[in-house]
Parts: sequence; C-alpha cells; structure tokens
Amino acid sequence: MFAKINHVAIVSERYAELAKFYEALFGMRTSPNTRPARATTVGDGYVGLNINPRRAGRRAGLDHFGIEVEDSEEAFNRIGRKYKSVKWLKRPSTRPFAGITTHDPDGTMFDISQKNMANRTSVYVENDGNANKRHVDHVAFRTMNPDDMAEFYADVFELAPANIDRKPGDRNHYLTDGHVTLVIMPWDITDYDGTGIITQGMDHFGFRVDSIADLKTDLERIAGDNPRIAPEPLATGAEGKALADLFARSCSLGQFQMTDPDGTLIDVHEG
Repeated sequence: MFAKINHVAIVSERYAELAKFYEALFGMRTSPNTRPARATTVGDGYVGLNINPRRAGRRAGLDHFGIEVEDSEEAFNRIGRKYKSVKWLKRPSTRPFAGITTHDPDGTMFDISQKNMANRTSVYVENDGNANKRHVDHVAFRTMNPDDMAEFYADVFELAPANIDRKPGDRNHYLTDGHVTLVIMPWDITDYDGTGIITQGMDHFGFRVDSIADLKTDLERIAGDNPRIAPEPLATGAEGKALADLFARSCSLGQFQMTDPDGTLIDVHEG
C-alpha cells in the first residue's frame, strides 16, 4: 500500500493516567523514549497512540490521526493537483510522530509522515508491524460530505474499500490500508435527538480483540484495582443512553462500546 494509518492522538488533562489505562487493558507499550513532561506515547506494535496534555484553548478528546506514506512529495502533489483548499504546516521538531500536519477538504486534521522523515521518534519508529492481540483497527470521523471525503482519501492515499458486514442503515464509508480502517461517517444534527450534540470531526477509534468476554473481565478487575483509570460511564441517564444507542448503531465494526477514563469513545470487536 502507498499509505498506512500509523497513529492516533488524544488531548487530555489526564494524559499520564490514560496511558496506564491503555497499557493495562489493551497491552499497549510505553516507548522508552517517551517525553513524560510533554506527552505520553504508547503503541500496539503497529499503531502509536500519542496522548497530549491539554493546553489553554485546546479541546480535550480524540484529536487527529496520522498517515505514513511511501512518498510524501507525491502525496502533496496529488493534493495540490485537485484539492486547492487543503493547506499544511511543518510541525515543530519537538513532535515525535509527523513531519507535516494537514487536513482534508472538510477540515478534518491529520498528520503525514514518511519513513525517513524528520520528527519521527518514539513508538512511531519502534513499532515493528507485529500488532498485539488487542490492537487498534479503525479510526472514525464525522463529516457533512462523506462521499467527497471518501474520494479524497482514496485518491490521495490509495486507501481501498473494506469488505464490511454492515448494520442496518449504515451510511458510512470504510477505507482500509490492509490493517487499519478509516471510517468516514455522515454528520447529521438530527442524529443527536435526545442527547448532547457533538460537532463534526473525530468521533471514535476502535480495537480488535481476541475475546470481548476476557476484555470485560479485565476491565472490571482494572477498575477495581485502580478507580482512577476506570472508564467514564457511557449510558448514564436519558442523554447518555441516547448517545450510547447512537454509538452502537453508527459503526458496523463495533460489537461492544465503551470509553476511556476521559470519555473518549472506543468501539471494540472480536476477530
């Protein structure tokens, strides 16, 4: 493949605790080269998870994803030929995961890196491609123009349609690099009837696990051992139940929906 999805980023005021949660539940490993005063990076052997401390003016939650390409110059040539509204920025040298940050035509932000590009350290060079049994397998965002955005990611990054057993009413696009699936979901304000409205942009990310039953057992044990890294409750009250119902029906890849301790939505399925 020309491109692969190689990292996901979260912004949180509890970044150190979140790293322990992903280590304890999903077996992700903290890089020995992590920068504890700036962020924490963990990985599943294929995908890196960068958990950044929240600064003033920045929203917490699932923030962006990253794509590694074989040829970054060709990727930007493809963008420039057809998508004139897309711009990009070279990232500071303190960022370990990408050389350049850009966005799709609807404004969803992502990073682009290349294997020999500067700024790549930590789990983004340490991941050996052998994913854990519990590993990141999809990243999802919502947009008002899902058809056009699916065309963008297919054109520029050669992501291919994934063969998905769809839930009734599923309107998503599923594009894959062969290991991780990018889920492009429509954003419609009426979907949020009965619950708080979440704006378009990053929605959730998901893990494939060997056994959901085992995951639930581990989840209960971890919450009992350390309540500080227990997941935020999802379906509490009428609004919480409406959101949980929307989450459960919105993505065909998910079989079990949960959150991390900061409320980031996580979709899990067996495989």
